[in-house]
Amino acid sequence: MKYTWIMITSVALFAIGCGGNEQKPAPGTSQSEEAPKHEAVADEPTGSTNEDKQEVILHLEGNDQMQYDKLELKVPANSTVTLTLAHTGKMAKEAMGHNFVLLKPGTDIPAFATKAIEAGIDKDYIPESDAIITHTKLLGGGEETTITFDAPAKGTYDYICSFPGHYGTMHGKLIVE
Repeated sequence: MKYTWIMITSVALFAIGCGGNEQKPAPGTSQSEEAPKHEAVADEPTGSTNEDKQEVILHLEGNDQMQYDKLELKVPANSTVTLTLAHTGKMAKEAMGHNFVLLKPGTDIPAFATKAIEAGIDKDYIPESDAIITHTKLLGGGEETTITFDAPAKGTYDYICSFPGHYGTMHGKLIVE
């Protein structure tokens, strides 16, 4: 009987300890330093800029752990997209700079990243390339920037941070529906 209660208590404590899959930020970290969200997350359209185009507002964050907070963004076709990129970390852009580079389908991302390194920090690691649809400037911790662009044709597009070595973990998909 004594061993039965020990087993029941152990199983109950184990189940509580292994609880749900809700992730909470570690003490002393901000919400933006959590693991990236894998589901599609984008703000709703805000209206029309003219009779044919919707304006879509997107907010994307990068942190000192080389992560974007969203791995997928969705926008309607024939929309005007206003994207704000915020670097929520504290490190300088020379050490942990972040940008947003939207690439055409079929772009060889490792080859593009090599060209970005060659472009250097003076050019915000943005090489001369016809593979780029749009991009932001390079940001350091605590900075943000906003760009506005027309959504490309329906399809799926890669976006990356072109700071050296970041594209491996800082990438996502823009889905135009």
